[in-house]
Amino acid sequence: MGFINGKLLDSAIIGLICYIGCALLNIPYALLVSVIVGVTNVIPFFGPFIGAVPSALLILLVDPLKCLIFVIFIIVLQQLDGNVIGVAPVGCSVFAYQYFNCDMYEAAHGRAPAVATGVKRVKPDTLVFTYQGDGDLASIGLCETVSAAARGENITVIFINNAIYGMTGGQMAPTTLIGQKTTTCVDGRTIEQAGMPMRMCELISCQDRAVYVERVSLDSPANVRKAKSAIRRAFKVQDLKLGFAFVEFLSICPTNWGLTAPKAMEWLRENMMPYYPVKQFKCPEEVKEVK
Repeated sequence: MGFINGKLLDSAIIGLICYIGCALLNIPYALLVSVIVGVTNVIPFFGPFIGAVPSALLILLVDPLKCLIFVIFIIVLQQLDGNVIGVAPVGCSVFAYQYFNCDMYEAAHGRAPAVATGVKRVKPDTLVFTYQGDGDLASIGLCETVSAAARGENITVIFINNAIYGMTGGQMAPTTLIGQKTTTCVDGRTIEQAGMPMRMCELISCQDRAVYVERVSLDSPANVRKAKSAIRRAFKVQDLKLGFAFVEFLSICPTNWGLTAPKAMEWLRENMMPYYPVKQFKCPEEVKEVK
């Protein structure tokens, strides 16, 4: 319901802006065409254009010049709305569309960077991001993630690392720490059986065309503020068309860790942060001052 409510609010705002613009431009049937555009805006991606077609034909019957002005206005309006698209894969982020007031794609498990690549190449002026967990990104989608970074796709990847498969029942992930117990390594992860935990920021930063790579933590208000700044820099990199941006967030999973939230925060600081150091690996000069 979160996405639907957000989309309805967004459509109401678009309809209102359309009415104000049409009234100022003295477009015939300003109220009627604004209602049509606002209602059809609920349809992702093409809604405003679907509403604009019958509206433009109606205006054309009255004044062809005003029809042309209306079409140009709708194109400009569409650039202001719907210029952000998120891609959420199956996994802990499967319901992300309920929490972001933007258009969202649902991708197969691990394939979010591939889907985001397609979206960005079709709509190069749209900000495109993925929101992925560690099992999805570092295991099932490792090839897609590294390949997108190697190609330097101009997208933003948001990586949530809680060292475990969260949604599927708490199995060992590529990021699970040595000694950490999960449902698939009940005595704790061992080097002999599973190797060392995968450090994704270090891996991604080795790719020449990955231009912004940073690891942040969500264990305190101060670090949350730093994480917000990292997100702003990552999107600024994309906005400037500089290349691939990757932000890793150290997060908790109290349910599958079997800890209370405060204890989980302590465990993150004592165990995850020493192995996954919080730092900025790569940052272009153009965005270093972004806070």
